Amino acid sequence: MAVNSPSVPAHPVACDTIRFVLDGEIISICNPDPTRTVLQYLRDDLRRTGTKEGCAEGDCGACTVVLLELDRTGNELRVRAINSCIQFLPTLDGKELLTVESLSSDGKRLHPVQQALVDCHGSQCGFCTPGFVMSLFALYKSEACAAGRKPGRREIDDTLAGNLCRCTGYRPIIAAAQQMSDASRTNVAEGWLAQPSCEHRSSMEKVAQLRNLRRDSGLQCAHAGRRFIAPQSIAELSAALAANPGATLLAGGTDVGLWVTKQYRELGPIIYIGAVSGLDRIVRTSTHLEIGSAATLSDAVPVIIREYPVLDELFRRFASPPIRNAATLGGNIANGSPIGDSMPALMVLGTTLLLNSSDGQREISLDDFYQDYMVNALRPGEFVESVQIPLAKPGALFGSYKVSKRFDQDISCVCAAFYLTQGGDGIATARVAFGGLSATIKRAKATEQALLGKAWNEATVAAGMVAMKRDFTPLTDMRASAAYRMRVAQNLLRRFYLETGPDARFNVYEYGRED
Repeated sequence: MAVNSPSVPAHPVACDTIRFVLDGEIISICNPDPTRTVLQYLRDDLRRTGTKEGCAEGDCGACTVVLLELDRTGNELRVRAINSCIQFLPTLDGKELLTVESLSSDGKRLHPVQQALVDCHGSQCGFCTPGFVMSLFALYKSEACAAGRKPGRREIDDTLAGNLCRCTGYRPIIAAAQQMSDASRTNVAEGWLAQPSCEHRSSMEKVAQLRNLRRDSGLQCAHAGRRFIAPQSIAELSAALAANPGATLLAGGTDVGLWVTKQYRELGPIIYIGAVSGLDRIVRTSTHLEIGSAATLSDAVPVIIREYPVLDELFRRFASPPIRNAATLGGNIANGSPIGDSMPALMVLGTTLLLNSSDGQREISLDDFYQDYMVNALRPGEFVESVQIPLAKPGALFGSYKVSKRFDQDISCVCAAFYLTQGGDGIATARVAFGGLSATIKRAKATEQALLGKAWNEATVAAGMVAMKRDFTPLTDMRASAAYRMRVAQNLLRRFYLETGPDARFNVYEYGRED
């Protein structure tokens, strides 16, 4: 491992060497293990034991660290918490890493976030505390703290949704989150780390340093027979897939990481799409939202919610902030889990996927993408280039619901989505989709037929609930019984009617919005 001064101008770097910033210094690692996690590197190689290992699957938050990246303009810093236990080390290339040890400017004084946790008695055993510190630090540097505004309770709760505490309880931690911005008012002169976002949204030195790490060509690493390839263009990505049949495509790693940490798989070549230019684009055209397959959920979700406000609660319950900061919408779709929360809603909205390969592009409906359990319509060498979501249509009725044991960060037992349009003679369009009821996310065709052409009333809902039994034969597992899943699915159709029917007491499009 070599450490270079950040003041030294960039020089050509071998394509097998990753470079990232840690505590202001540039770290260079030649041919890192492609599946070595950031957490393993911190604890085993650097002896930075402040970052803890709890679940090793991105659930508990004890391993939380913060990544700094340039935004799409290249002029501002993006500060986001991620789970180091499932983030592969080579994906740090070109970024800055902050750990709990990074927050003290002189090794003695506490950061305002840390001081607030001390003052509010927000720690007992201390195992989870570094993860809470890093999640709160990301909030401290976010727009939520801009212009001197304290983060609201909902912002704090959402920020901490990926951090578990089993001894202190959340009251003092939430109090610390409310207090941390007060302490920062007197720390403006102590450098970027201690400054809240309202003082300096970015540091020019940090921006310049990250620009200095930009590559002229793609990254290729090899270690113990395993390869990590990070192309920089769509053409390079297509060529890499063609040259490496069966390679694992890696986006956010929030599922692939578990293949390594929980299933102990030995992966072949890994092709990382996070550095591919243009795959992170998010564009609103005259007909649809176009979301590149490498756009993170944290970037894509706000755009989708602006178009479809009813999805606010669903997406707030979609994983946790550290997961959403790494995971991508394209990866969630391509992975194809039958309990993926985004797909039912996207399916009933008429979403299509733009697929690409060395043979060219083709477009496919999301309805036709899933063929069997974890089997999709991608051909060899093909990848999802973008997700295309039609814009909202006036008068259409739309809703999506998630049912799980916990509100935050839990796997759905049932996820439902409904989309209706009405004509003069009744329901003109009916699309119904469910996750958790079959081997794939699936449209409920019999239910849709029972609704089409009918008036949107109680009798039609009852007919749809009966027809639903012809669409699905749910399974029983640790999350729910088959009978419970079917009853919930039927009742969600009724709920959708109660929120959108002629006697609805509130507008479904306003449901879940915060004043």
